[in-house]
Amino acid sequence: MQNMAELFGKFNEFQEKMNQLKEELARTEVEAEAGGGMVRVKANGNKEIVGIKLDKDIVDPDDMEMLEDLIVAGVNKALKEAERLNKEKMGELTKNILPGGLGGIPGFDPGSLGF
Repeated sequence: MQNMAELFGKFNEFQEKMNQLKEELARTEVEAEAGGGMVRVKANGNKEIVGIKLDKDIVDPDDMEMLEDLIVAGVNKALKEAERLNKEKMGELTKNILPGGLGGIPGFDPGSLGF
Protein backbone atom coordinates (compact mmCIF):
# COMPACT_ATOMS: atom_id res chain seq x y z
CA MET A 1 0.00 0.00 0.00
CA GLN A 2 2.91 2.33 0.69
CA ASN A 3 4.01 1.96 -2.95
CA MET A 4 0.59 3.22 -4.08
CA ALA A 5 0.79 6.22 -1.75
CA GLU A 6 4.30 6.90 -3.00
CA LEU A 7 3.10 6.66 -6.60
CA PHE A 8 0.25 9.11 -5.97
CA GLY A 9 2.67 11.47 -4.25
CA LYS A 10 4.97 11.34 -7.29
CA PHE A 11 2.00 11.92 -9.59
CA ASN A 12 0.87 14.97 -7.61
CA GLU A 13 4.43 16.34 -7.63
CA PHE A 14 4.67 15.70 -11.36
CA GLN A 15 1.34 17.43 -12.02
CA GLU A 16 2.40 20.47 -10.00
CA LYS A 17 5.74 20.67 -11.83
CA MET A 18 3.94 20.31 -15.18
CA ASN A 19 1.76 23.32 -14.37
CA GLN A 20 4.84 25.33 -13.40
CA LEU A 21 6.60 24.26 -16.60
CA LYS A 22 3.63 25.30 -18.73
CA GLU A 23 3.71 28.76 -17.15
CA GLU A 24 7.47 28.99 -17.70
CA LEU A 25 7.10 27.93 -21.34
CA ALA A 26 4.44 30.60 -21.89
CA ARG A 27 6.97 33.22 -20.77
CA THR A 28 9.88 31.79 -22.80
CA GLU A 29 10.19 32.97 -26.39
CA VAL A 30 12.09 31.67 -29.38
CA GLU A 31 12.65 33.50 -32.64
CA ALA A 32 13.11 32.28 -36.21
CA GLU A 33 13.92 34.09 -39.42
CA ALA A 34 13.12 33.63 -43.09
CA GLY A 35 14.20 35.53 -46.17
CA GLY A 36 17.58 36.42 -44.75
CA GLY A 37 16.02 37.99 -41.67
CA MET A 38 13.42 40.01 -43.53
CA VAL A 39 10.71 38.00 -41.75
CA ARG A 40 11.12 37.34 -38.02
CA VAL A 41 8.65 35.26 -36.06
CA LYS A 42 8.48 34.81 -32.29
CA ALA A 43 6.77 31.90 -30.60
CA ASN A 44 6.53 30.91 -26.96
CA GLY A 45 7.38 27.54 -25.49
CA ASN A 46 3.70 26.57 -25.60
CA LYS A 47 3.92 26.70 -29.41
CA GLU A 48 1.91 29.90 -29.81
CA ILE A 49 2.96 32.63 -32.25
CA VAL A 50 3.43 35.83 -30.23
CA GLY A 51 4.85 38.16 -32.86
CA ILE A 52 5.76 38.67 -36.50
CA LYS A 53 8.06 41.43 -37.76
CA LEU A 54 8.39 42.21 -41.47
CA ASP A 55 11.15 44.27 -43.01
CA LYS A 56 9.46 47.07 -44.95
CA ASP A 57 11.52 46.22 -48.05
CA ILE A 58 9.91 42.79 -48.31
CA VAL A 59 6.40 44.18 -48.74
CA ASP A 60 5.84 44.30 -52.48
CA PRO A 61 2.18 44.59 -53.53
CA ASP A 62 3.11 43.00 -56.86
CA ASP A 63 4.61 39.91 -55.19
CA MET A 64 2.38 39.05 -52.25
CA GLU A 65 2.93 35.34 -52.87
CA MET A 66 6.61 35.63 -51.90
CA LEU A 67 5.70 37.48 -48.71
CA GLU A 68 3.10 34.86 -47.82
CA ASP A 69 5.62 32.05 -48.45
CA LEU A 70 8.23 33.74 -46.25
CA ILE A 71 5.72 34.24 -43.44
CA VAL A 72 4.73 30.57 -43.60
CA ALA A 73 8.41 29.55 -43.59
CA GLY A 74 9.13 31.80 -40.60
CA VAL A 75 6.13 30.54 -38.66
CA ASN A 76 7.05 26.91 -39.32
CA LYS A 77 10.65 27.50 -38.19
CA ALA A 78 9.49 29.26 -35.02
CA LEU A 79 7.05 26.48 -34.19
CA LYS A 80 9.76 23.84 -34.70
CA GLU A 81 12.07 25.76 -32.38
CA ALA A 82 9.26 26.06 -29.81
CA GLU A 83 8.66 22.31 -30.10
CA ARG A 84 12.37 21.62 -29.56
CA LEU A 85 12.38 23.84 -26.46
CA ASN A 86 9.20 22.20 -25.21
CA LYS A 87 10.62 18.68 -25.56
CA GLU A 88 13.90 19.70 -23.95
CA LYS A 89 12.17 21.18 -20.90
CA MET A 90 9.71 18.29 -20.68
CA GLY A 91 12.58 15.82 -20.80
CA GLU A 92 14.33 17.65 -17.96
CA LEU A 93 11.16 17.63 -15.89
CA THR A 94 10.39 13.95 -16.38
CA LYS A 95 13.96 12.90 -15.61
CA ASN A 96 13.93 14.94 -12.39
CA ILE A 97 10.60 13.50 -11.23
CA LEU A 98 10.62 9.95 -12.60
CA PRO A 99 13.72 7.77 -12.86
CA GLY A 100 14.50 7.33 -16.54
CA GLY A 101 11.88 9.91 -17.53
CA LEU A 102 8.72 9.13 -19.48
CA GLY A 103 10.58 8.16 -22.63
CA GLY A 104 11.08 4.65 -21.31
CA ILE A 105 7.36 3.88 -21.19
CA PRO A 106 6.55 1.91 -24.36
CA GLY A 107 4.03 3.65 -26.59
CA PHE A 108 3.95 6.79 -24.47
CA ASP A 109 4.44 10.16 -26.18
CA PRO A 110 5.21 12.96 -23.70
CA GLY A 111 3.86 15.37 -26.33
CA SER A 112 0.42 13.91 -25.67
CA LEU A 113 0.40 15.68 -22.30
CA GLY A 114 -0.80 18.88 -23.95
CA PHE A 115 2.48 20.76 -24.27
